[in-house]
Amino acid sequence: MNKSALRLMQVDLANLAQHLSAKGIEVWVEDSTAQHANLPEYKSLSLEDIGKTADLAIVMGGDGTMLSVARSLIEADVPLVGVNRGRFGFLTDLRAEDMLAEIDRILDGNFIREPRMLLSTQVIRQNQVVHGSYALNDVVIKSGLRLIELEVEIDGKFVYKQRSDGLILSTPTGTTAYALSAGGPILHPNLEAISLVPICPHTLSNRPIAVNSTSKIEITLVQFNEAQLSMDGQSQLVLEIGDKIIVQRAEKNIFLLHPSDYCYFDMLRNKLNWG
Repeated sequence: MNKSALRLMQVDLANLAQHLSAKGIEVWVEDSTAQHANLPEYKSLSLEDIGKTADLAIVMGGDGTMLSVARSLIEADVPLVGVNRGRFGFLTDLRAEDMLAEIDRILDGNFIREPRMLLSTQVIRQNQVVHGSYALNDVVIKSGLRLIELEVEIDGKFVYKQRSDGLILSTPTGTTAYALSAGGPILHPNLEAISLVPICPHTLSNRPIAVNSTSKIEITLVQFNEAQLSMDGQSQLVLEIGDKIIVQRAEKNIFLLHPSDYCYFDMLRNKLNWG
């Protein structure tokens, strides 16, 4: 983020904090945000402590910020409101210039509460769980150098052996992210589904598929020179041949609060420049 954008965000954060405080609402600022925003008059807490005590989390930034906060607060059941200070804003749908009025509407009860599913991922290596994490957008297995060979099973049934640059496993939320760039379908967030999107498959008949969100997906790494696993493009793990990645729906959802006139299709049309 350049200095001009950072300064605008600092001003927005200060205006928002002052606005909420004037309404008698106790305001807490996340620790690292407080360091950059210069808001010494407000108490700063870790995300973990905010999750334990807050009734609402307002996230200012881009979709990446929302993804990170959502994963951190998955156990807290704190609803999230996103103020867009990024580029696309598929998840952070309030415009900064409208945020005070829109947040007032939400605080007055004029909002849509929307659940969003997450993916739970485990990596099994030599019969031991070596990694576990969550993703709101996607879980990506990707080769760093050449084609990667993997086997996919769904609910214990063999699906295919694939050679490609990798595989994207996406929630409906994540189908407008990396999966969309790789040719995957857009799934409405209300769908109970997981999409599997090959990245540049060696065999062109390997196409994206969608399965029920109750499915248990197992991917075994057969052959590659170099590969890694990433969650939401943020958390990463180096993989080894023979690793088994188990992906399934997480037990908990996160909840986004939208203005009462929010429409998913309006958002798509605006963000993707549809006619």
